[in-house]
Amino acid sequence: LRMQIQVNHDNHVDGAKFIDFVEAEVRGALDRFGERITRVEVHLNDVNAQKGGDADARCLMEVRISGQKPLAVTEFAPSVGQAITGAADKL
Repeated sequence: LRMQIQVNHDNHVDGAKFIDFVEAEVRGALDRFGERITRVEVHLNDVNAQKGGDADARCLMEVRISGQKPLAVTEFAPSVGQAITGAADKL
């Protein structure tokens, strides 16, 4: 069984263009845990929308581990890509 990765995003983020990147980052960070992880939910948001800001891209990753409570991390960064990488590093 392979871990499922689900990407959710608000209407200020073009989630489709980040799906492959999210999968690569998550698998790179978590593949060593293999079968223990059943699912990873990723939420991408642009917190300030059109207003801009220094760190207004947010990536929340929630990892579901067999037999344990979910683990969640959040990263704010200037770009969605940086937020994804930062959240994956925290995991």
